[in-house]
Amino acid sequence: MRLPIWSGVATLAVSLTLYPLFEGGAWLWGSLGAVLAVTVAGVVSSRLTLPGWAAPVLGLVALGVYLTAVYTGEKAWALLVPTKESAGALLDLLATGFADIQRFAAPVPDDPPIAMLTTAGVGLIAIVVDLFVTRLRRAALAGLPLLALFTVPAAVLPDPIGWPAFILGALGFTSLLIADGRERVGHWGRAVLVRRSRAAESGNQETADTRGLRLSGKRIGFTAIALAVVLPALLPTLEPDPLFGFGVGGSGKGKGGTISVPDPVANLRGRLQLPENTAVLSYTSSDDAPRYLRIYALDVFDGERWTMTKMKGRPENRVDQGPLPPPPGLAPSTKTSRVETDIQISDDVDPLEFLPLPYPPQLVRAEGDWRADVDSLMVFSSGDLASGLQYQVVSTEPEPTADQLDASSERPEIDPRYVQLPELPTRIRELATEIAADSPTKYEAAVKLQQFFTRTGGFTYSLETQGHNTEALTDFLIQSRTGYCEQFASAMAVLARSIGIPARVAIGYTGGTKIESRWEVRTHDSHAWPELYFEGVGWLAFEPTPAGSAGQGTARVPDYSLPRPAETTPSTDDPSTSPTTGSDTPSGAPNSRDRLRELDPEGVYSGPITPVETTPLWVTIGLGVAALLVLLLIPAMVRLVIRNRRVRALTWKISGPSDEVTARAEKVDRSVAAAWAELDDVLCDYGMARAPSETPRALARRLTQQHEFDAEAAGSITAIASAVERLLFARDPGSITPLKRELRIVRRALAATASRGRRIRATLLPPSTLLRMRGMGERVLDGFDRLENIRLWSRAARKNA
Repeated sequence: MRLPIWSGVATLAVSLTLYPLFEGGAWLWGSLGAVLAVTVAGVVSSRLTLPGWAAPVLGLVALGVYLTAVYTGEKAWALLVPTKESAGALLDLLATGFADIQRFAAPVPDDPPIAMLTTAGVGLIAIVVDLFVTRLRRAALAGLPLLALFTVPAAVLPDPIGWPAFILGALGFTSLLIADGRERVGHWGRAVLVRRSRAAESGNQETADTRGLRLSGKRIGFTAIALAVVLPALLPTLEPDPLFGFGVGGSGKGKGGTISVPDPVANLRGRLQLPENTAVLSYTSSDDAPRYLRIYALDVFDGERWTMTKMKGRPENRVDQGPLPPPPGLAPSTKTSRVETDIQISDDVDPLEFLPLPYPPQLVRAEGDWRADVDSLMVFSSGDLASGLQYQVVSTEPEPTADQLDASSERPEIDPRYVQLPELPTRIRELATEIAADSPTKYEAAVKLQQFFTRTGGFTYSLETQGHNTEALTDFLIQSRTGYCEQFASAMAVLARSIGIPARVAIGYTGGTKIESRWEVRTHDSHAWPELYFEGVGWLAFEPTPAGSAGQGTARVPDYSLPRPAETTPSTDDPSTSPTTGSDTPSGAPNSRDRLRELDPEGVYSGPITPVETTPLWVTIGLGVAALLVLLLIPAMVRLVIRNRRVRALTWKISGPSDEVTARAEKVDRSVAAAWAELDDVLCDYGMARAPSETPRALARRLTQQHEFDAEAAGSITAIASAVERLLFARDPGSITPLKRELRIVRRALAATASRGRRIRATLLPPSTLLRMRGMGERVLDGFDRLENIRLWSRAARKNA
């Protein structure tokens, strides 16, 4: 009877982790109703002792009736019983929900199709959990469907899951395991009561000590949950995005240590499919021309998706240290144009730890700890966000001529990873060779590849696509030839690598639209494009995505990638094709602070800034170890506080004659009680604990004889025992002097008889304090036991009813 209820509770607790995926709460109330419907069906199945196979069938029926009543009740018979029309409407909502989830990025709007899809999914998880727990009696295996539900936000969201949601889900699963254990024990007879009666505690009734049995399972569960939450906060994070978003290496604003890199491709598609085309940023440039603003450079293709290699942003690569590293492959003799860009990021933009920049940036002035990746010149931060940031960029953009690109090296000096490809279908490599046929240079082949997508290949632009893996890539290139910017960019980069041209995929924004004096970039200007490498010029952007009304409206084809008229095509052997010399900047790529003024004569860069070094790794690890040591020293600190409080109670003063009777008695009582309690703890810490039946006088005698106390120590322990007995049993305790000196002598004598290891343990991990903390934990767990044993009415009341 209990197991179906706890199955529903566990499912609902884990489903709370889905809350960051939605903008509203309709999905939550719908899921609550679905879990209740499945739970009621499970309780009915248990009451009627239906066969195991019938229980999930009844759960499916209950879920179907609930979904019909909530979402298509107007087309059902009596608002409940499904009909052909209501079933068709549910299927339509289901299809619409799938389409909406693919269109929107999280958090998705909480419209009826998406809410219905989520409700149905949570209901199905509840049915599977009930099947494992109640019918198959495999409660541990029920964690698999719950884990599948938990991994949905973990896989979709770029931000970590909040620890409160994790704790609720973990407590739900732990409670399910405890309920299953109680159910199994119940088959053997009546369970042992977990609470001790007062009669038993007073000695009037003998009962078995079942504390270890009743607490073992809960200790394991609560300890596992606590370790899962606390350990990430104490250990340095080696990977992006720790589960709960805090710790030494957490990501996000103010947390420092690592950089959170979401899936750029998934985010790109989500932004393009958003119904609202909101403003993302605006900028002005010194030449008043639009330009692409790159965020990510993806250089690894595994056959499924494009990703980026690990970034290298050392402290010396902070943007406030001066010019950025020189652009890879850009020769000093290549003509460049110097452009200054002022960029303002919207306050409402999603958390972004990368700066949108024109390529190649040479100087960035931005507030915060922003660093440049040496290879790609992406600028990122592990502790600051771009939202609301205003920054300035100086870029030196190459102006290559077709002749110079023709003359670029056939074997570029660049990392081989930029031409690596997984095993691809033969048709793709053959297509690349066919397109590049009769091209005398790599540059001519790149231009033909771009023309293939924009003119000769018959491609069309559409956001309704089937993904970006190898199968989708083959379908895009060979059959459908329909896709959006990410597929165009990915396909051209793959074809370029197939014929030996280094290539990668850039993701960011197109130039946007001119509004008054500023260029405005909106959500639908999100874009992906390929970057191809040519020795002496470096990385150049190409544009294979159709522009204008047939494609992405603000996409622009670079001038250098346009085909040359046939009559002006020069030979690569003509001496007139030598690279153009001269530059708007001094020869030599700027890579030091000494060249700063030559690069920035108008003062975009504000001048010398004192370097702010981030915390080295060894310091971070040391802080984590120090925090762990402080945690381990908590028992010692608690013991010290308790001892000091007792020592202050060992002495007293009488303020005057009127205070002689009442105040003296109270202070004497507190002093003797403090001395006896402190002596009890000292004995426990040194492994000489007093037996419960041992009187103070017997304790003093045993310690004196067993440890051969000298006359002073024997007199002190006898004085303490005598004071305790007089206070407890004498009608008139008489005159009792403060016991501070006696307690100090006894403690020193006991320490002298203990080993060095025992004394160290008594100082750092005092057993008396550990036992006290253990007792507090047992009382907390007893509170959970009381909640489990609550009955709405007693068994006798039910009989009388």
